[in-house]
Amino acid sequence: MLKEFNVYQYPNGITLLHKQVTSTRIAHCGYIFDVGSRDEHIKNQGLAHFWEHMAFKGTEKRKTFQILSKLEEVGGDLNAYTTKEKIWFHASLPFNHLDRAVDILTDISFYSTFPEKEIEKEKKVVLEEMHMYADSPEDAIQDEFESVIFPNHSLGYNILGTEKTLYSFKKEDLIKFLKKNVDTSRVAFVVLSPHSFSEVKSITDSYLSHIKPHHILKEREKNKGFKPSTIIKSIDASQTHCIIGGLGLNIKEERRLGLFLLSNLLAGPGMTSMLNMAMREKKGYVYNIDSNFTSYTDTGLFSFYFATEAKQFEKALDVFHKELEKVREKQLSTIQLHKLKEQIKGQLIMAEENNSNFMQMMGKSYLDFGKIDSFEQIVRKIDGIQSKEIIDLANQLMNPNKMSKLIYEPEVK
Repeated sequence: MLKEFNVYQYPNGITLLHKQVTSTRIAHCGYIFDVGSRDEHIKNQGLAHFWEHMAFKGTEKRKTFQILSKLEEVGGDLNAYTTKEKIWFHASLPFNHLDRAVDILTDISFYSTFPEKEIEKEKKVVLEEMHMYADSPEDAIQDEFESVIFPNHSLGYNILGTEKTLYSFKKEDLIKFLKKNVDTSRVAFVVLSPHSFSEVKSITDSYLSHIKPHHILKEREKNKGFKPSTIIKSIDASQTHCIIGGLGLNIKEERRLGLFLLSNLLAGPGMTSMLNMAMREKKGYVYNIDSNFTSYTDTGLFSFYFATEAKQFEKALDVFHKELEKVREKQLSTIQLHKLKEQIKGQLIMAEENNSNFMQMMGKSYLDFGKIDSFEQIVRKIDGIQSKEIIDLANQLMNPNKMSKLIYEPEVK
């Protein structure tokens, strides 16, 4: 019988995580670092994300083209992304070329040289990325809302940074940031592929075992508190954009799954969510309404976003609040709760089919909890959620007086 997950820690502290999936011919793998934009200070906002970009721009033995072409030559994909607390360098490719991926990922993750000429060019690329998000109100409002919930705190910083901080970055800033924030005992290399664990380890031994250990003491600044507020801005747009939310739950809180169910009930991906039915299907006020629920190590964030014509915004907002009032005032029936749980389980099964996403979930779960729950363990936790927990969370978190609003109104021309 196959073990669901295999775990091995190298002497340098890096953990190898593996899941064998025999039904695929693709290998998904990557390094996850317990480093993110919340590890920055106000003068170097965007530096974690800039490292993500610069990792591809030259190593001790490769130039940019050699890095980018190594996996593309065999039809593979190499990518990376930065969040508030994590950075990923990951790849997907035909499983018989796993060695290539481990080689390239190790090279860019630990042996980048950050050439000065490439730094200056990449600043322009990131600036264009900033402009792209700024030109999209639905993206811009999400980013700005985090600064509303976490004012004067690194969790509220835009992951891309600012134009001013971006243009201040130098090679020594990147080197200093990595020395201060990368701990090899807080790094995992994750593989999901048809290979057996012994096959994977024989490949990774050649690369991971040679990485020098580096250990640090790092304590992240805690969130300083939250005060609900309403902010209204005029922008060049044809719709009114609105995001409403507040503090959620951190990754260690047991009730986090209950909030996940509540978020899904109100505005999950399904067309039958309460807010979608009320605001789109019954009233036609919105094209869609989204919920977002993010947990960090010491706090969390939840929000709802929608856009509508300016003349019907107040009506849409009124419907929104009436739907939230329903979940605060009346417990779900046994049948309603059962259906909600089954919906969540189904979504998890569907998500498990995406092997790349599942590989990334494995890495995050291990760094955050020191373990990876099986699907059966997650199901048992979901089955244990009671209706009282849902209504208690709704009253604790989703009272209008406890939430902030950020509204982008169309400019009057």
